[in-house]
Amino acid sequence: MDAFIEIYTDRAARGNPGPGGYGIVLKYKNFRKEISGGFNHTTNNRMELLAVIIGLESITQKDLLVKIYSDSKYVIDSINLKWVFRWQKNGFKNKANPDLWQRLLKCYNIKKHELIWVKGHADNIENNRCDELAVQISKKNNLPIDEGYVFLKV
Repeated sequence: MDAFIEIYTDRAARGNPGPGGYGIVLKYKNFRKEISGGFNHTTNNRMELLAVIIGLESITQKDLLVKIYSDSKYVIDSINLKWVFRWQKNGFKNKANPDLWQRLLKCYNIKKHELIWVKGHADNIENNRCDELAVQISKKNNLPIDEGYVFLKV
């Protein structure tokens, strides 16, 4: 069996839009890393996307297989049902978050990355940990501005 990296992701938002955060757990063999970040004014879907993006961008061994676990049907279905590739061909016309979809497609490898839906707030320990990380950071003061969200709304 080939070794693979596991990426667990989740998001939190206090209002939609509002303050938001993402949480990520990366696992490979005995290695485990937690990552979180957030913005003062963003959306749930932006944080779901950004969690997957940051997780993938954090991988240094690009030749390894990656299993990405998320409770976001928005992200999982958009990739697994190949909607995003049609959106890309149409220049993301009338689609939300084109900046993040383009960024995701730069680091996504259809041959090496598998996206797996998990039920949120259930018995998946790592998904629950991602939720904790996302909630914690979304409550911090002085979160940065989500430039992509602000720019897209102007």
